[in-house]
Amino acid sequence: MNDLLSGRPDPNDYNAASIEVLEDMEHVRLRPGMYIGGTDDRAFHHLVAEIVDNSMDEAVAGHATRIEIELHENGHVTVRDNGRGIPVDPHPKFPKKSALEIIFCTLNAGGKFSGDNYETSGGLNGVGASVVNALSDFVRVEVARNKKLYAIEFRRGVPQGKLEIVGAAPNRRGTTVTFHPDADIFGHLKFKPARLYKMAKSKAYLFSGVEIRWKSGIDDGETPLEASFHFPGGLSDYLMETLGEATTYAERPFAGTVNFREKFNTPGKVEWAINWTPARDGFIQSYCNTVPTPEGGTHEAGFWAAILKGIRAYGELVNNRKAAQITREDLTTGGSALVSCFIREPEFVGQTKDRLATVEAQKLVENSVRDHFDNWLAADTKSAGAILDFLVLRAEERLRRRQEKETARKSATKKLRLPGKLTDCSQSAREGTELFIVEGDSAGGSAKMARNRKTQALLPLRGKILNVLGAASSKLTTNAEISDLSQALGVGLGARFVLDDLRYDKVIIMTDADVDGAHIAALLMTFFFTQMRPMIDAGHLYLACPPLFRLTQGAKRVYCLDEAEKIRMLEKGLGGKGRIDVSRFKGLGEMDAKDLKDTTMNPATRTLIRVTIDEDEPGETEDLVERLMGKKPEKRFEYIQENARFVEELDV
Repeated sequence: MNDLLSGRPDPNDYNAASIEVLEDMEHVRLRPGMYIGGTDDRAFHHLVAEIVDNSMDEAVAGHATRIEIELHENGHVTVRDNGRGIPVDPHPKFPKKSALEIIFCTLNAGGKFSGDNYETSGGLNGVGASVVNALSDFVRVEVARNKKLYAIEFRRGVPQGKLEIVGAAPNRRGTTVTFHPDADIFGHLKFKPARLYKMAKSKAYLFSGVEIRWKSGIDDGETPLEASFHFPGGLSDYLMETLGEATTYAERPFAGTVNFREKFNTPGKVEWAINWTPARDGFIQSYCNTVPTPEGGTHEAGFWAAILKGIRAYGELVNNRKAAQITREDLTTGGSALVSCFIREPEFVGQTKDRLATVEAQKLVENSVRDHFDNWLAADTKSAGAILDFLVLRAEERLRRRQEKETARKSATKKLRLPGKLTDCSQSAREGTELFIVEGDSAGGSAKMARNRKTQALLPLRGKILNVLGAASSKLTTNAEISDLSQALGVGLGARFVLDDLRYDKVIIMTDADVDGAHIAALLMTFFFTQMRPMIDAGHLYLACPPLFRLTQGAKRVYCLDEAEKIRMLEKGLGGKGRIDVSRFKGLGEMDAKDLKDTTMNPATRTLIRVTIDEDEPGETEDLVERLMGKKPEKRFEYIQENARFVEELDV
């Protein structure tokens, strides 16, 4: 009653007026992570990639030959191409707005959906330009088209006027986009010349028909202020430059290009280059429609399948029976590879396109590469023999190490005093095993029923682990939780850590999807970062992603990781019948074994986040961990003051 008398709305009066409707640009600014993966340094630089990819699509489609990328001294970035230019005429469905304004202000608007304008493209989601616009405090777009120069400016996604003709352009065509990311979203982040320079160079390698010009108004002492990239040899040139003077088993890389239309009567193509060297660790860099896919995907799977089948077949041809032992793991040891495919309507995992999910790509790439690899091996028997011998040695070494580890693990398990609360797996070999570090006995109970007894082990924690950066060093060796962890993993701390002694292939932190769970995960990651850093570098540490909500509609059941995903699913609908029931999990202990298995523990259906350290800026990671978790509270207070304005909401 007091609320009614005071004029404030009654909180119990939930009606249509209570429902908020956010415009496209407002929603992007409220939830930037949904569109670019976050507001960190990687997402910040990804803004440039979104604009460059649009110009690359013009080049790949045959309409542009030149792209210019310029980093200005004031932090603005300009991307310019000599393509057809974004259409500037009124849009048929919105006659009062130009097509350019629609593209930059409306999600899911673009010229890449039908396939009529672009046979292949890196941006099919229709959100790239509009997201960059929404997350920038300044955007200016100039289009040279029909011998006229058009221009329009935006601020935080809002047009500052109509599209206007600002001059004549008789000998010019194409699109120029200049933008500056909004500090309200990204804070103190600044563009790094070296990172943008590397991106510009890699794009030129990915499409031999384009010249990319680089210019920087910021001198970092390492990156050229001006450069021009054009590589007629494509990925083969890229690989040879990357390997430099390193000794390789083939004089020239196995490289090639296959046009899918000629071979399979479907749009697209694949280009690749690979060589093996004893001088460095192997790597693979893959791309789809010039977009980097650091987490791989179906095109990578198809490529490795072709190489593996080809080398095994060659081994059989020359009567080398040991070739049958070669696995993909052996191929990637010393195998340096680049794979770039162009396909129509690619399906990526997430807007940042880290992994390709298009099923057809695997078969297209495998069938394209396999025939060429067989012919290459048969034509260059000297290189083929050297590569085969190298891979057989790698396979024998891998099998020997596995046997030694199995023997060592069995004997170590007999001698090791494993912590009483550890529920171990039955498999002796480390390969394929997983240790879940869980919160308390209640979560451990559900996890015991949900786990695969053969490969999955559990270690419940008694509350929060010690903050190893904020505690005295003497407490480290006497803390029970740290002692249990060290014993369960079979390794020592700090300088005494030996990676080969690690008893599990994956160490997975599985905590509740709440603030306390996040704190425990942060404490554990700090522990592993400071005491077992090689484990992170080798890719053995992961975070589980338990859902926060379960949506049920009849027999239909869907899980949502967070509030934003819940809202999206409720808006989209589940496809079942009747009312949608929403259940929120207060913790892992509340989830029954089936829920926990299906969402968090089953490798076929779960999502894991691998914990990594930024290779470009490892020092920044160390400084940030020390600042947030170290002994000086004033450093944490400074960080909170600097970043408080970027907090979107607190879920309590």
